[in-house]
Amino acid sequence: MIRLYDTMARRKLPLEPADPKRITMYVCGPTVYGRAHIGNARPAVVFDTLARLIRHQYGQDSLNYARNVTDVDDKIIAAATAEGLEPSVITERYERHYLDDMGALGVAPPTIAPHATQEIAPMVAMIGELVGKGHAYAAKGHVLFSVASDPDYGSLSRRDREAMLAGARVEVAPYKRDAADFVLWKPSADGVIGWNSPWGRGRPGWHIECSAMIRAHLGETIDIHGGGQDLIFPHHENELAQSRCAHGGKPLARHWVHNGFVDMGDEKMSKSLGNVVSVEDLLGQGHKGETLRLALLSAHYRSPLPWTNTLMDQSKARLDRWYRGLRRFVLDYDPSEFAPHDDVMEALGDDLNTPAAVAVLGDGLKAISVEYGSYFSIDGQTGRWIAAAQALGFLLDQPDQWFRGDGDPLIDARIKARSAAKGARDFATADRIRDQLAAEGILLEDGPTGTTWRRA
Repeated sequence: MIRLYDTMARRKLPLEPADPKRITMYVCGPTVYGRAHIGNARPAVVFDTLARLIRHQYGQDSLNYARNVTDVDDKIIAAATAEGLEPSVITERYERHYLDDMGALGVAPPTIAPHATQEIAPMVAMIGELVGKGHAYAAKGHVLFSVASDPDYGSLSRRDREAMLAGARVEVAPYKRDAADFVLWKPSADGVIGWNSPWGRGRPGWHIECSAMIRAHLGETIDIHGGGQDLIFPHHENELAQSRCAHGGKPLARHWVHNGFVDMGDEKMSKSLGNVVSVEDLLGQGHKGETLRLALLSAHYRSPLPWTNTLMDQSKARLDRWYRGLRRFVLDYDPSEFAPHDDVMEALGDDLNTPAAVAVLGDGLKAISVEYGSYFSIDGQTGRWIAAAQALGFLLDQPDQWFRGDGDPLIDARIKARSAAKGARDFATADRIRDQLAAEGILLEDGPTGTTWRRA
């Protein structure tokens, strides 16, 4: 059983999909105007892990997972203007970067990746429905959602009116009937990207994008809606209101799942605060994608995650231990032969408890490496622990590849010289080479098949 904390209910509930053969999940994806920082990567990794869990329990073809791409936005327009380029050039560039960065962290592409610029017609249609039902109104080229028309507005975030107005950072505008009303459609000036609509040439507001895409690709009510905690209000509150009013009161999602922030000290990581560290930079510094993935999963997804060098060092050390243990086995097997170990998957099933799952996994991998010693074939027990690691996105490399990368001919030559010295019983030279390499952070491991090396 999978149990997930539901933001609406404020408690853990069992996942009960409407159709177990077609589970629907929508997660708010990137706005593509810059490189993704490690905070942007947390929801991608968290919901990738949830997707893996769902497919493990319900079948590989059971999940329809949509993650949108916001490719029309004021920040995109500003970035394009600054570079003197069309917005599409900016969005295509940064979407490629996003997919590359997330791929390095082991995040598989979603089933569906709807783009806002390709979904204008469904958005215009939904806005028209809301106007026709009295939940939205046109004013000076804008169309605004009437918050007062929805008596259940605020049910997700549970904020009072003053807190909602402050949290939404609402634009004060004379054409609004109520200060809390939010934009569904806004006019585009000459030379600015836009589309024709019944209310004039313009572009959609951010919130309507997701409501229209969900209905078009997944249905009126989906099983899981996910994203970061910062999206609970106003974005998801507004999505919920639009969809509920357009669909005669039907809920938008059966489960609302939100991950916590990655922070740098006392503040959440965000581009607006300027306290960001990009995935690109971290990978460029030599950190492996698996290390960053483990660091992101080291805290429970709903908890804050302080991002530190210590966290990355600890994550690398843990993976090094696992890969060293893997060296004891002959890896000539088909991973699909083994199901992930139940203990790990049960921990994940309890509200995606990745810290517990990682701890159980570490104990299991340690036990098999101690029990079996060196160079044993994979058996059922060992295979299930390795399969569990891979289900979480770890132990995907061969051990030598993990420690050595593409190798280093200079290091290999010195190890060959050391082996020759040992063969000639010149142990002083052999020891000197080992000590020199150790001083450079290269650790040697002698075994029955020869000498291997890894970076400390």
